[in-house]
Amino acid sequence: MYHAKLDQFPNDFLWGSASAAYQVEGAWNEDGKGPSVWDNFVRIPGKTFKGTDGNVAVDHYHRYKEDVALMAEMGLKAYRFSVSWSRIFPAGKGEINEAGIQFYENLIDELLRHQIEPIVTLYHWDLPQALQDEYGGWESREIIEDFNNYCVALFERFKDKVNYWVTLNEQNVFISHGYEQASHPPGVRDRKRMYEANHIANLANAKAIQSFRQIILNGKIGPSFAYGPAYAYTSNPEDVLAAENAEDFNSHWWLDVYGWGEYPKTVWKYLEKYDLAPTMEAGDEALLKAGKPDFMGVNYYQTATFTASPLDEEFVNAKENHDGKKGNFVENGNAGLFKRKRNEALETTNWDWEIDPTGLRIGLRRITSRYGLPVLVTENGLGEFDKLEENDVINDDYRIEYIRKHIEQLQAAIADGVDLLGYCTWSFTDLLSWLNGYQKRYGFVYVDRDELNEKELRRIRKKSFYWYKDVIWSNGDRL
Repeated sequence: MYHAKLDQFPNDFLWGSASAAYQVEGAWNEDGKGPSVWDNFVRIPGKTFKGTDGNVAVDHYHRYKEDVALMAEMGLKAYRFSVSWSRIFPAGKGEINEAGIQFYENLIDELLRHQIEPIVTLYHWDLPQALQDEYGGWESREIIEDFNNYCVALFERFKDKVNYWVTLNEQNVFISHGYEQASHPPGVRDRKRMYEANHIANLANAKAIQSFRQIILNGKIGPSFAYGPAYAYTSNPEDVLAAENAEDFNSHWWLDVYGWGEYPKTVWKYLEKYDLAPTMEAGDEALLKAGKPDFMGVNYYQTATFTASPLDEEFVNAKENHDGKKGNFVENGNAGLFKRKRNEALETTNWDWEIDPTGLRIGLRRITSRYGLPVLVTENGLGEFDKLEENDVINDDYRIEYIRKHIEQLQAAIADGVDLLGYCTWSFTDLLSWLNGYQKRYGFVYVDRDELNEKELRRIRKKSFYWYKDVIWSNGDRL
């Protein structure tokens, strides 16, 4: 669809940026904080690039005022950050750690002082290690109540200060990587356990939303999903069907539960056939339906292209690209369902992620048509090698071009009829990229540290900082 003239961004559009506690805070064992599963997982040799961890990260815990001042200088309208569960409840439950929750209150107050809307993510992967040890974390229904109690504590404390809440960040990622690919905690390869843990996470998400409705009457809450719309490799109907399979198994399996409280029938029947379907207990369906969100959060980085796969196809384990050296793409998939192919029409980042701004518009339209919910883009950005040049100059024109093209597609999506609440780039400052260390930089603000040396953690504005400042000032008119 082409438009002779695009709609303007709404006057109250949330031009934002985002982060996650483990990736920016540091202070991993200060002020009563308990260990999270990530605090322990990164200590397993070979799990992260050059053994990097979040012990210090970019020290946002001690430098949040400096970081918020930079956000205010940029004119940021919203900042999405996550709360570390084990900072609030060191053992996952019990007595609130006042020092931990006070840090977030101080951060929220600082944001509000600068007229920046706080968007609080309740869970961004850092499960308290105590709950993993006690009952297996997301594999036990006990976590539903513990997660709810943790969420209620935050709802009650910040109900008069925070309007936007995100429940689970990228449930599809932390569940699949944790229980199928073994690349995230708890490092398991078992599809049956994965589907069981995922169902429990769905119930916990719905329970938290149900509690939110009773405590915060005027706020908005929703999950944040890592959405990569599926394309067919060719116009061959078999490839089109493979893409439909991928959309169902990789996206609708989560999104349908969020939006409708129901699992897609095709996927459920397949899982029953192979004894992979999760256990449904009395009351589960009612709880899932009670968890309808106010918006769908979307973390968007790339699309995926699929072709048909025969039942007897065997796949080689894909080599994960954690060092930024292009060329590691390996065809992978699910025999009898789909096989992912490299989309030759698209360029890739140095980490082999396909760059597809139009795919963002396609994804937003699919969500709008299927669920009829407003959308908040909770993450989108470019991880790249940035060079600190003489006189503290970082010329990241490639990041400007990437974000510009995605914003153009946001505006087109609005003209298509998408109810878009805001756009949070990933990320504001550079941060720890989970398994990729510190060399994969996403921020508008350069943090001068590397994998082996924390240096002084100096903050340096990149060229993109000034560009995004102008975008915000003009409400998207000047790209």
